[in-house]
Amino acid sequence: RIPENQSAEVTFILLGFSEYPDLQVPLFLVFLTIYTVTVLGNLGMIVIIRMNPKLHTPMYFFLSHLSFVDFCYSTVVTPKLLENLVVKDRTISFTGCISQFFFACVSVVTETFMLAVMAYDRFVAVCNPLLYTVVMSQRLCSLLVGVSYTWSIICSLTYTHFLLTLTFCGTNFINNFVCEHAAIVAVSCSDPYISQKIILVSATFNEISSLMIILTSYIFIFVTVMKMPSAGGRQKAFSTCVSHLTAITIFHGTILFLYCVPNSKSSWLMVKVASVFYTVVIPMLNPLIYSLRNKDVKETVRKLVKSKLCYKL
Repeated sequence: RIPENQSAEVTFILLGFSEYPDLQVPLFLVFLTIYTVTVLGNLGMIVIIRMNPKLHTPMYFFLSHLSFVDFCYSTVVTPKLLENLVVKDRTISFTGCISQFFFACVSVVTETFMLAVMAYDRFVAVCNPLLYTVVMSQRLCSLLVGVSYTWSIICSLTYTHFLLTLTFCGTNFINNFVCEHAAIVAVSCSDPYISQKIILVSATFNEISSLMIILTSYIFIFVTVMKMPSAGGRQKAFSTCVSHLTAITIFHGTILFLYCVPNSKSSWLMVKVASVFYTVVIPMLNPLIYSLRNKDVKETVRKLVKSKLCYKL
């Protein structure tokens, strides 16, 4: 049990990229640009999906939630990262650090299963197109999204609970720019074995279960597409999946490297780079991946720009 006054006594200092003093300003400008694009891209995607009736389909319903999760994820992490690049005081309170960890976990786990839900949606669309609107009802879509959020909160509460069973002494230097699990337990005064095992087993379970849904869905999609008589039909079917497959590859590749390969933690620089990738870069990439390859999204953007220009004229 943690002493009740521990949160008042303990201070965390996020070292971030402080070992590269000459890079502080360039990194600030890079991350500020990425964060701006992330916010505009994800909130823009949500607005576009709501505005265009053609986008009121299950696929875009899930995509709007993915955009919301990416926006939240980036907002939990990036502002503190930007602050620490321009100020000398890199401290974060015990409560602030644990809160950042909790909300970041909620976002990661939700995104993990949201991508799996989107794979199932593509499976139904390609393999059972005539039953698509019946199978992917509004009720089922809401249920799938609700389950993703609920499970992510349960996981995050579990991780946070076991973190709170650890004791921390005085000032702790966290060798990362974010309150990430491995960096927090590394500065604990007590044995973090149980907390480390819990997150390793849970993260592995989440990865395997979500990847099984994704792989199974895409095996059926591939078999169905290859049976299509026309090359045009095959190309159209594959093109609806390319954006999703790209997002899956980038996201899951990084998560597997960081959490499910124990040796990857041997280099803190590698952990920081991987953390930057999935906390800062991926939330920016997702709206770009989905918008650049999507005619309906691009058409809605064009209409918005035209209407703005006409309004100004």
